[in-house]
Amino acid sequence: MTVVAPNRGLTNGLVEEAVERKRSLLHLVLNFVRRQPLGTVGLAIVLVMLLAGLAADWIAPFDPEENDFNAMMEAPSWTHLLGTDQVGRDIFSRLVYGARTALIVGFSAATFGGLAGLVLGVASAYFGGWFDLVFQRVLDVLMAFPLIILALAVVAVFGTGIFNVIVAITIPLVPRCGRIVRASALAIREIPYVDAARALGFGHARIVLRHMLPNVVAPFLILLSAFVGQAILAEASLSYLGLGVQEPVAAWGLMLQGGAEEYATTAPWIAVFPGLAIVLTVLGVSLFGDALRDALDPKLRDR
Repeated sequence: MTVVAPNRGLTNGLVEEAVERKRSLLHLVLNFVRRQPLGTVGLAIVLVMLLAGLAADWIAPFDPEENDFNAMMEAPSWTHLLGTDQVGRDIFSRLVYGARTALIVGFSAATFGGLAGLVLGVASAYFGGWFDLVFQRVLDVLMAFPLIILALAVVAVFGTGIFNVIVAITIPLVPRCGRIVRASALAIREIPYVDAARALGFGHARIVLRHMLPNVVAPFLILLSAFVGQAILAEASLSYLGLGVQEPVAAWGLMLQGGAEEYATTAPWIAVFPGLAIVLTVLGVSLFGDALRDALDPKLRDR
């Protein structure tokens, strides 16, 4: 039996390549932190909210749906860090679980709406003709309605609940992404390598998926970061109006609905802390999205 000795040169080369990749990634992260301090702050806020949502079962000291009628509207204390609401539920626990609800709805709606708009926008730019004409007219109709109005109409048809809220927010995001992606894909369609791919006999699906989609990833990522903030704000708005997530599920909009007006003077913490959570999360997503745009746009990066 012949034992083959390992190729030390190949092994060392792989180790050096892995180390070089780690150094390159670390350099990119440090360079982003140095050149985009506000974007770093926004990313940190988003990561904190993401961590809170994922680890809500371990972070929250109380059950977010448990009522304690002996501790209604208690002010912030060591027992209840952010106080309690009008039925004795711990506000800090509901905020933490509300982060999970907001992020599930925000990331799901932004991802589904963005991906649908990405594929449809690139396909519209590539095929042109009647397909592009019909697609643009459909986008014009959908874009005529503000996001929240169209989401309200969808919720009125399908009903409330987390899944229906995701669908209601996803539909208005599709035309907003499709319109911008189409504009970028129109310029890419005229590049010679697309004609070369056609001349080689590649199918439409291969050309769209492998040669056009990767070249619109940069504007798509920027749009995606903006859509997350819009989706979180839309979910909070729908829940505040009673058309989104329903009790007793913890959601920031529902927390505002229950205490924003009636207890503004007697127990302001009921509305202040959910409002701050919404503002900070949307601000963090916006700051990170702006920094991502600056990092991915060559003209802005050179500045």
